[in-house]
Amino acid sequence: MSFSTGQMVTRKSHNHDLLFRIASISGDIALLHGEDIRLVADATLDDLQHVGKRDLEKRKKRGKEQEEYSYRLFRQDYQLMRDKREYQSTNGYQYTGGFFQLPAKVLHIDGDRMYLRKCIELYHRVGLQVHGAHVDEKDMPHEVSTLVEKVQPNIIVITGHDAYSKNKGMKKDLRAYRNSKYFVEAVRTIREKNPHLDELVIFAGACQSHFESLIRAGANFASSPLRINIHALDPVYIAARIAYTPFMEKVGVWEALRNTLTGEKGMGGVETRGLLRTGIPYITDDEEDIT
Repeated sequence: MSFSTGQMVTRKSHNHDLLFRIASISGDIALLHGEDIRLVADATLDDLQHVGKRDLEKRKKRGKEQEEYSYRLFRQDYQLMRDKREYQSTNGYQYTGGFFQLPAKVLHIDGDRMYLRKCIELYHRVGLQVHGAHVDEKDMPHEVSTLVEKVQPNIIVITGHDAYSKNKGMKKDLRAYRNSKYFVEAVRTIREKNPHLDELVIFAGACQSHFESLIRAGANFASSPLRINIHALDPVYIAARIAYTPFMEKVGVWEALRNTLTGEKGMGGVETRGLLRTGIPYITDDEEDIT
């Protein structure tokens, strides 16, 4: 059976549990990237099985249903937050004019080009301004400063692929992870110039990442406390929750995690202040300038 890059496969040794794309092939070893989860894995070619059209459609339909469920939960929370902001901004609806908002700007740095595209679509869907950058994980520590200086974001997402290998060491050993060290270095680089957790919010990590090291380096939120896989879109929901919470209110960790597809087993963090600012009055484009 022949294989080539880009093909969808599953692993026989793992009972075909996850859907992967073949990223590259070297000899009889394939490098695999999770299709919906941020996991990277190696597998021998004889352990792989092609995914048929019907099975692929069924898996994608199931995944889409999960994504839509999380989106609906987020929209419900968003509407509640919006109603609360409107009430507070209008002094209990006594002010009848319009109000405006200064939304947060997101810099999303991703090691996977396809994941980045899917995340940007979701950012736009939830109404957030985002600048996306595809950067290989090992290059993130070297490129992150230039990107931060250029974009001037309020929220930074640093993610891609990762994996823990028990053959390389214990779970507490950072060297046993494929890309965690690069995420950690990138976070430290940012925090050298932006040390305050509430002024620049950082999410960092991917599947099975070294959660403790990322938090110690200065991330507000990170993966993965129990070293499990996380969904490709999970970082977007955390960023959105922070972006749409008023700056005078804190975001509880569970509040940020509850609309993700992974939850607290795959992600965690520290209490963080929201970033949304609301103001009045709202001036429409057809209003004449006051001179």
